[in-house]
Amino acid sequence: MPPIEEALALKEELDALRPLTKEQEYTIMQKFRFDWNYHSNSLEGNSLTYDETKALLLHGITAQGKPLKDHVEITGHDEAIKWIEDLVKGDYPLTENFIRELHTLLLKSPYEVKAITPDGRPTTRRIAVGQYKTAPNHVKTKTGEIFRFATPEETPAKMHDLLTWYNAKSSEPRTNPIIIASEFHYRFIRIHPFDDGNGRTARILMNFILMKYGYPPVIIRTEDKENYFFALQQADAGIIEPFITYIAQNLIRSLQIMISGAKGQSINEPDDIDKEIALLEHRLKSSNKILKLRKTKEILLDVYDNSVAKLWNAFLIANRKFDRFYINTKAALKLGVYRFESHVAFSDGRKILEDYDDQTAFDKIYMEYLFERFNRDNFRNFDYYNNISL
Repeated sequence: MPPIEEALALKEELDALRPLTKEQEYTIMQKFRFDWNYHSNSLEGNSLTYDETKALLLHGITAQGKPLKDHVEITGHDEAIKWIEDLVKGDYPLTENFIRELHTLLLKSPYEVKAITPDGRPTTRRIAVGQYKTAPNHVKTKTGEIFRFATPEETPAKMHDLLTWYNAKSSEPRTNPIIIASEFHYRFIRIHPFDDGNGRTARILMNFILMKYGYPPVIIRTEDKENYFFALQQADAGIIEPFITYIAQNLIRSLQIMISGAKGQSINEPDDIDKEIALLEHRLKSSNKILKLRKTKEILLDVYDNSVAKLWNAFLIANRKFDRFYINTKAALKLGVYRFESHVAFSDGRKILEDYDDQTAFDKIYMEYLFERFNRDNFRNFDYYNNISL
C-alpha cells in the first residue's frame, strides 16, 4: 500500500478510537513533544542529547559544558509547540501574523550567527525575531555552489502568495492534508523568510496543518536527516513527490504510536528504554547525594507501578510476536518471598505486595514466557522459555 493511502487508513482507525481520555492525550503528546523538541533542534546542529533535552524540559536541569544558546533553543521550541497545541483546539487561521508570532516564540531574542555574503564571503549577521529577513540568507552547498532563496525584497510577496495558495487548497472539498502540509513545508523552505530558524518553523507549521486535521505531528528523526535532506533536494530539482512520500512514511509511525496509546498499549519505541537509562544516569550525575532507600511498602508499590508494570508490558509485546509459531503459550509472574514462590497474574501481584506485612521478604520478581509445541511438522520439541529476574 502506498504510504499516503496507508496513512489515511490509519487515520480512519484512529478516528474510530476517539475520543481519547485526557490522560491518554497527555501521555501521547508528551512523548511526541519530547521527541519533536530533540530531533527538530538536533537536525539544525543543537548539541543537547535526548536525555539532556528531557532533563531540561522536565526538571530544568542544564547540561554542563553545553552552550546557553542550545538550551534557549530547546525551551523556545517547547513553548512554540505548546502554543500550537492550544491553537489547534480552536478554529485558528494560518496567517502571516501567526507565522511571525510563532517565530518570536521559537527564537525568543535576537542573536548573531555566521553567514555568507552574496558573493560567497564569510560574515556575521544579527538575527531578528518575528521579522522577515532584511539581508539575503543564501547557503553554500556541498559542491561549493550558492543555493539562493527568496531575496528580502521578494519575501513579503512570496509569503502572501504562499498563504493564498494554502487557503485555496485547504478550502477544496476533497483536500488531502498530508499533501498540503508537506507541500507547505517545502514552499516555506524555498522562501526561507527569516534570518534563522526556518527549518524548525517549517516543521512546526507542517505539523500545525496536520494537527488541525486530526493527525499527530510528524517527527523527522535526526538519524534520518540524510534521507530528509535528500527528499528536499529532489523537490529543489522539481520532483516533490518523493518528499511528500517521505513525510507520509514518518506520519505512519506517529499514527501507529497514537493508535497504540488510544488502545491502552505501550507507546514506547525500541530505543526509549535506552533514553530512560541515559536520563537516569544524567540525573544521578547532576547530584552529589547518595540515596539509600529503605524497602517500604510504598516504595515497593511505586516501583511495581512505574517500573515493573512498564517492563512487563514491553516483555509481553516482545514475546507475543512469536505466538503465531506455537500452539501453546503462557505468560507468568513469580514473586519470590524467601523460599516461597507463587505464580500469580500480574494484576494480583500488586495485591500481594499490599497485603504482605514483611516488605523485606520480597527479594526477587520473575517474568516468564513459555512457548510450547512449535506448529510446524518435525519441530514439535522446539519449545522455548524466556525469563527476566529482578
